[in-house]
Amino acid sequence: MTKEEKHLWYDYFKLLDITVHRQYVIEDYVADFYIPCANIVVELDGSQHYEPSMVLKDAVRTERMERYGLSVVRFPNNAIKYKFREVCEYLNELIAKHELPR
Repeated sequence: MTKEEKHLWYDYFKLLDITVHRQYVIEDYVADFYIPCANIVVELDGSQHYEPSMVLKDAVRTERMERYGLSVVRFPNNAIKYKFREVCEYLNELIAKHELPR
């Protein structure tokens, strides 16, 4: 896991009272994080994800995951570094909005 993934995992996801999987396999892809109760995949993107070839690959990856009814949310690593609280608040809102009944 990258520094940013570890930060999000240990300082946010591990504190939630829901199941969150890290490095979760979906088809040929490994999602950074998967929140099954809300059908959300969270991807953290380093600078390489903004190169033209990676933008296309990420679009295909997102489309394939969405075929399973998943919502894919992407954050640049800088958001984790510099706007961690805002990222967590946004994820809290998404989870509350999309969380399926238990």
